Amino acid sequence: MNIKQFISNFTNHPVLFIGTGISLRYLENSFTWDGLLSHISQTIKGSDEFYYDLKSKHGKNGVFDYPKIAQDLETEFNEVLKQNRDGDFKEINDQFYENMKNGINISRFKLYISHVLKNFKVRSNQVHEINELKKVRKNVGSVITTNYDKLIEDVFEFKQLIGNDILLSNPYGSVYKIHGCVDDPSKIIITEDDYKIFDEKYELIRAQLLSLFIHNPIIFLGYNIGDNNIKSILKTIFTYINLNTPEAEKIRRNFLLVEYEKGSQNVEVVDHDIDMSGFATIRINKIKTDNFLEIYKHLANLSLPVSAMDIRKVQSIVKELYTGGNIEVKITEDIDALKNGEKVLAIGSLKTIKYEFQTTSEIMENYFKIIDESNHQLLKIIDKHRIQSSQYFPIFGFNIIQCELDCASKLKIIQKDKIANLIKGVSDFAEEHNTISGILDDEKIPQTKKIIAIILGIIHERIQIDIVENYLRDYSDKKSTDYRRLLCVYDYKKYASENEQLNDIALKPILLRK
Repeated sequence: MNIKQFISNFTNHPVLFIGTGISLRYLENSFTWDGLLSHISQTIKGSDEFYYDLKSKHGKNGVFDYPKIAQDLETEFNEVLKQNRDGDFKEINDQFYENMKNGINISRFKLYISHVLKNFKVRSNQVHEINELKKVRKNVGSVITTNYDKLIEDVFEFKQLIGNDILLSNPYGSVYKIHGCVDDPSKIIITEDDYKIFDEKYELIRAQLLSLFIHNPIIFLGYNIGDNNIKSILKTIFTYINLNTPEAEKIRRNFLLVEYEKGSQNVEVVDHDIDMSGFATIRINKIKTDNFLEIYKHLANLSLPVSAMDIRKVQSIVKELYTGGNIEVKITEDIDALKNGEKVLAIGSLKTIKYEFQTTSEIMENYFKIIDESNHQLLKIIDKHRIQSSQYFPIFGFNIIQCELDCASKLKIIQKDKIANLIKGVSDFAEEHNTISGILDDEKIPQTKKIIAIILGIIHERIQIDIVENYLRDYSDKKSTDYRRLLCVYDYKKYASENEQLNDIALKPILLRK
């Protein structure tokens, strides 16, 4: 079965389980477990020999006990920094002693790990792939990761959960950081002692995650077939679920391991047996490939009856009901007698219930998020809105993502007319500027004319479209008319086809002027 067919069989929002391989794929400053420990050892010792001694002590037949290696390395690291208070690691020592002053005891070793991994940079040759991964987030329920860095939070914009927070969480829209995070070095799990404590407390967290594993498709990214994390999860699930039941088969069908194979463009999913020594042999689905774009594309195109975004909102309401919130519930029919496709859940005020995912104002405020996610499902709602000719609304980019909008042609005419009226009869009074900052800093340009000066710079292509995009993404007041005007001009210049632009009678003289 190919990956498109496999993903199209999903009936619920997938959960991504993300390992080190994803950080290694996309980040310039990322490490394997072995690589991170080696880097730290090299930093304090100046050579690899001390680390080789640790590996020799805690290795057998080419297999190394990294939690024990980390335990010994932590002891040595802390002692070296203690003996050299104001040396190369003065910043770490300062942080350690400031914490101790406030009654917070965090190992220098973990403070340094946080320091090393806190600021990440995406590889320039992987920016496009990261942008495609962002389009997946609208269809993803949750993300679980053993990584310490914050790449996943940055890409998915989900709520970060560490330690006991996992037990009190809303599963949808969350990133479960089960081995800790650079934001809280005290909760980083890396040494033998850390894992002992983690295993003692893991039972409740395991129960929380087990519900996700049973009810949602699980996709492993950044792990290999022999990874202990995968074996541990499988063992957890099938300790509670009998392997020879229909429920176990359903869970098995929903498991997918994406294993990296350099240069491979393979798109076929195959069966793979994992030998769980002392337990059982479990068959899962596996794809070996370097073609992650194909996987992201089909996850982004997955069409389910309810969006993951709406489930996140509803779960927050339900949680409030559970905890005694003052919410009125009205059930109009015998819901047990209704078929699943006949049921509608509507949440709103008593005055009015409107079946709208987002208002036009919210759509414009979330413009870049919708574009990043290529959220074609949400954009269908545009046809249900009555957008007047007096409104600014950026339709060109949206129409590329959702090409079946009935109102697209009408809204394009409105958008072009609005832009034409903005610049009609206005002289190009700031033509010496080719940056937005230059216009904003020019005291000779009145404050009331700075936006029109920027618009003219965009229309005449003096101001690069990428600069405009960054400015709009960071714009503080996305409800303002100025923002909407700029957004419509940006959208037109970025996404209108050359044919659409040149055939625009109102703008043609300006667009052709050099």
